Amino acid sequence: MGASPNGRRAHVPLPDGISPEKGADIHGPTAVIKSCAKLEQLKTGGALLNQKFTPSVVAGPKGLSRLAALVRSYFTMDGHHIQFNVVDRETLLDAQRHPEQYENLIVRVAGYSDYFNNLDKALQDEIINRTEQSFGA
Repeated sequence: MGASPNGRRAHVPLPDGISPEKGADIHGPTAVIKSCAKLEQLKTGGALLNQKFTPSVVAGPKGLSRLAALVRSYFTMDGHHIQFNVVDRETLLDAQRHPEQYENLIVRVAGYSDYFNNLDKALQDEIINRTEQSFGA
């Protein structure tokens, strides 16, 4: 696809589902779900929303509680489909360099999961470049 007016360059993949453009989701996951919930998902049966967190962000009782609250909030706002990758950029880059060490690494792609090593490099790069969200302080 050609370039778009928002600054996306030609031949760069479009966002998956209703997920924000890579790098545009700079105000955190709560802002993302509030924006996506403005769409009338009840009429469509839902739309795919991907979010990416590093393991440290969702670790422990506090991280799990925050993630659960995010999901509950999205569903309360009539959001229907949210899925997560919990992996950091460095792990994914290392998996590209040393695929034999990551044979069991599974990622959410766009409505389905697959082994990271089964994906072509362009799709791997798309997943690597998703914004790593955090919940702030």
